[in-house]
Amino acid sequence: MNFPEKLEILVITLSDRAYRGEYKDLSGPGIKEMLSGFFAVKELEVSVDTRLLPDDSELLRNELLKAITRYNIIVTSGGTGIGPRDITVETVKPMLEKELPGIMEYIRVKYGAEKPNALLSRGVAGIAGKSVIYTLPGSVKAVEEYMHEILKTLMHVLQMQYGIDTHSKH
Repeated sequence: MNFPEKLEILVITLSDRAYRGEYKDLSGPGIKEMLSGFFAVKELEVSVDTRLLPDDSELLRNELLKAITRYNIIVTSGGTGIGPRDITVETVKPMLEKELPGIMEYIRVKYGAEKPNALLSRGVAGIAGKSVIYTLPGSVKAVEEYMHEILKTLMHVLQMQYGIDTHSKH
């Protein structure tokens, strides 16, 4: 399997209030900007699409079913807490063929050491179809923290997913 010449990325923001226009989505554009900048430095061509959805499990599931056959990377923002409308984790987790728990556990522990509320985030990561999926909280600050850590391993995740051996032969 060859590494794609152009990476297709989808960023989905889940927010009832942003969807209704009560405030502007800032987390989705923040993720798009961070990913675009990261891959520009790597000199890789990317296309980043964005979606804004209400906190609706069926809408998210339908969007993901289409997306996992097209996109290399999917990042969601919102819906990872414990509120009654937080449905992202319950929707995404059953779709994952291979879960990558370490990255999200690490982020929770790292940031939860100073801000215990960070330990309440239930975000997951993994592979579904041809996509690596990360589910992030909705706050701009949390998105920056999560993306900072995710970007450290993202190239290796993609290389592993495409069967590219970057380990030494020793």
